Amino acid sequence: MTDLAPRQPDAAPAVRDAATLAVLAAMEQAAEQHLDAIRPNNTKRGYANDWNLWTEFHDWLAEQAGHRLALTDVTKGTLVGFVVWLDTVKLAAPNSIDRRITGVTVTARNEHGIEVPKAATVAARQALKPLKNDPERQARGRGKAAAVTPEQLRQMNAAVADGLTGLRDRALWLMAFGIAGRSAEVAALRADTIVHVSQGLDVHVPAVKGRPPRDVVVSYGKNVDTCPVRAWLTWRAASGIASGPAFLPIDVWGHLGNRALSPEAVREIIARNAERAGVAVRLTGHSMRAGFITTSRKAGKREEKIRAQSGHADNSPAFWGYIREADKWTDAASEGIGL
Repeated sequence: MTDLAPRQPDAAPAVRDAATLAVLAAMEQAAEQHLDAIRPNNTKRGYANDWNLWTEFHDWLAEQAGHRLALTDVTKGTLVGFVVWLDTVKLAAPNSIDRRITGVTVTARNEHGIEVPKAATVAARQALKPLKNDPERQARGRGKAAAVTPEQLRQMNAAVADGLTGLRDRALWLMAFGIAGRSAEVAALRADTIVHVSQGLDVHVPAVKGRPPRDVVVSYGKNVDTCPVRAWLTWRAASGIASGPAFLPIDVWGHLGNRALSPEAVREIIARNAERAGVAVRLTGHSMRAGFITTSRKAGKREEKIRAQSGHADNSPAFWGYIREADKWTDAASEGIGL
């Protein structure tokens, strides 16, 4: 039998007095503080890096559009554009892009008070979906970084861009090689702590991510095209940089920025120049560090000297892995055994 009883109207929304609203607001703030306190430090650093990339995307967007948007303009259009930029400019892996979307939305909400519309995050992940089905994109960033060789550095030099950007890029990747530097260390270098002396450069590598600072020397190279000292002096003279960040962004009109490059930008410059030069393997920021260690070892340099340059700990598995790679053809077990 059909229930013909009249449907009761929905309950009216509760009307809350000022005291109730104040308590609820305080509870919301306390919840955010608690969640932030229990959030792992690695996650916090990851979110900070995501926001730095969001800032870099806005720099790029301003160059393309001729107008700068606010970082808090996290909309369907800007978030989908961010996905496309990470894929096509940064060559980021899809899973990495997915994490970046989360980092930007969380940072916008927690640190800037901006609630990102659900339609924006849904659209961004719709744009991401076909990228996750592409095996080549999924393979990005996997495996150990290829160690660059001096021959590949010369190949990159032959294809370097003209103008100020080319001078910066060459100085950057050769400095990264010369100090066996991590991308974050290269980004943090300061011009006033790179001192030219008769033998080459005295370089102070700042502390990054909790790692101790170190002071290293970079000698003049025999080959002019791959000499870090000459490349740095040429860039310094052309840019007029005497203090502050050693490497700065350059816009499409050749104007220098006023803030240091990010570690992500350092990695992009190295990867982009290697790709332009047609280097057979994909080089990353870490390729310069790995390349210095293996090249120096093959030249007969002592382990403790190499380790002092790279800043590796005595028992670093990564360091000894590079040494084994460099040594594998030295007195090989299969050599000269009568085969």
